[in-house]
Amino acid sequence: MHTQPRLKRNAALAPGIGPALAAKLARLGVQELADLLFVLPLRYEDRTHVVPLGALQSGAHAVAEGEVLLSEVVFRRRRQLLVRLSDGTGSLTLRFFHFSNSQREGLSRGTRLRCHGEVRRGPLGLEIVHPEYRQLQRQREDDEPLPQTLTPIYPATEGLTQGRLRMLVQKAFAASQRAPLIDLLPAQLRASMKLADLREALEFLHQPPVGTALDTLRAGRHPAQRRLALEELLAHQLSLMALRRATKTEGAVRLADEQQLEPRLLAALPFRMTRAQQRVLAEIDADLALTQPMTRLIQGDVGCGKTAVAAAAAARAIGSGGQVALMAPTELLAEQHARTLGTWFKPLGVEVVLVTGSQTARARRTARAAIAAGQLPLVVGTHALFQESMQFQSLALAIIDEQHRFGVQQRLLLREKGRGTMPHQLIMTATPIPRTLAMTVYADLDVSVIDELPPGRTPVRTVVIPEERRADVVARIDEACRGGRQAYWVCALIEESEELRCQAAEESAAALTEALPQIKVGLVHGRMSGAEKEQVMHAFSAGTIQLLVATTVIEVGVDVANASVMVVDNAERMGLAQLHQLRGRVGRGTHESTCVLLYRAPLSEMARARLAALRDSNDGFVIAQRDLELRGPGELLGTRQTGLAQLRVADLVRDADLLPQVRAAAAKLESAHPTACTALIARWIGAGEQYGRVG
Repeated sequence: MHTQPRLKRNAALAPGIGPALAAKLARLGVQELADLLFVLPLRYEDRTHVVPLGALQSGAHAVAEGEVLLSEVVFRRRRQLLVRLSDGTGSLTLRFFHFSNSQREGLSRGTRLRCHGEVRRGPLGLEIVHPEYRQLQRQREDDEPLPQTLTPIYPATEGLTQGRLRMLVQKAFAASQRAPLIDLLPAQLRASMKLADLREALEFLHQPPVGTALDTLRAGRHPAQRRLALEELLAHQLSLMALRRATKTEGAVRLADEQQLEPRLLAALPFRMTRAQQRVLAEIDADLALTQPMTRLIQGDVGCGKTAVAAAAAARAIGSGGQVALMAPTELLAEQHARTLGTWFKPLGVEVVLVTGSQTARARRTARAAIAAGQLPLVVGTHALFQESMQFQSLALAIIDEQHRFGVQQRLLLREKGRGTMPHQLIMTATPIPRTLAMTVYADLDVSVIDELPPGRTPVRTVVIPEERRADVVARIDEACRGGRQAYWVCALIEESEELRCQAAEESAAALTEALPQIKVGLVHGRMSGAEKEQVMHAFSAGTIQLLVATTVIEVGVDVANASVMVVDNAERMGLAQLHQLRGRVGRGTHESTCVLLYRAPLSEMARARLAALRDSNDGFVIAQRDLELRGPGELLGTRQTGLAQLRVADLVRDADLLPQVRAAAAKLESAHPTACTALIARWIGAGEQYGRVG
């Protein structure tokens, strides 16, 4: 562990660092002086040479020197200080919008300055707005020498300047000479993996020598960066393994299904499970037969039948005398699940209850009382399920759908609902990720993959069409609906407010109703009540509504086999995973289905690549890999996913080749160096709540 003392309330990190500055540093994750060494630069600038003013170019970051010819305060829309510099080769304007009287006096005519910043073209020629600057001596030989290393640019936080951060980092390095920074990776492991020395790597990254290739640093491929990336990935792997180990030490109820509810449910289903579904269900059943809690993730593409597998597991839990909670990220998806499960469980005499935030207080109160008394065995709901007021008498199985929408902490909250024993957990996601990545991101879970679609599914044909051909798209919908099929029209204004999204959907519904007078058009959006949405969705499922206009609330869970056309308006605004989910709403029956991606030009390179990837593949794993390459793990894993999506140094795509080494090293460390494991987690993750109780 670091040898520096931990920061206590109202104590200083070091001489000169008081409580106010310590609070600002805490926003960067700095609790002790040595932590500053792990606040790594975002980028670097070359300030090792002075550019003559006559050679400055717009758009460049440069160091310049000159003598002040003119300094004046002007009022042009707002008060500003203009300082004119000259060096005999040219001139440069320094522009300040925020300045004090003493600052203005220090920039008087005749003063020599060295300044740095981004050069841009202004109304008076080339200028730098709010440059970093310092006064120079009258005699050039007395000037402070230029830096001999590249200048680091650190993550910004309010009230901390770059200069102050650089000074503090140097103070941390000086302190680490007196109390040496411990390399937490054992020497034998460092040698076998040919890793750079920790201190040398940190010194290099905070002050790269002149001549270091900036391109290599920008790409994150320098050995010093790779050394720290590996250590950070190792810390996250260890934290997830610790969570897994802690979970496995808890007790859980063995689910033997004395009532034989699972086989009865399977026999009554209107379809036969695929081989992949049967394989995954067998893995789940084996877990549920143990007295330690299951924590299993089901990965599977859109429409592969994850819900049926979850229903069978739920039947086993209920048949063992326990309760089941299924948590979905949206009310629409929760309602869909409640409807589907209600159909399957009703013949078995099992009642399904729905609990959502939009229900009346009285309805929620009644449901809560019945659930706490154990009268309702199967509960479907949204975030309302893990609120403190919700109590179960005997929660045996918690099922979380679309887990990337929740994040680890919310999943852990639901498991606390078991009384005395921990419930088994079954987690589902239709956002597949590559296996090597899954083994790291979901290291606390056992992973099962349903890699087969039910028979009779026809691949969805995807076409990319510009806005100018909107009339052709409307004609295609008319043709499909007149032929007895149904269609979706999704408004993808995802960057605007909820109010604007709903407004766009309403306007689209009105326009399509006018363009297609013979077709019954329905509308679903986020401002509607649960009852209103349920009514529209039921009408669409029953076929009385032929065209459903919606916001992205129908992204997951909606299952209407007769729907054969999906139009995504403004498709260029959406991510690949979300587009793939929307496309999965069609192609659920035997009819040939089409997904139309309607876009507005001009397309960015990113948008063009996304639409092309979707057009070229129907495979969710291929789509996920492309999404990972294009946008990184934060997008793929969802904004609510904590931990690995917030890495400081490592990048899961760039550093994917390190993951096998990380897993091997984590296994060795866990068995032989438990103290180092705890210290690594503290160094890179700290006392945060990303992974719950890590111990």
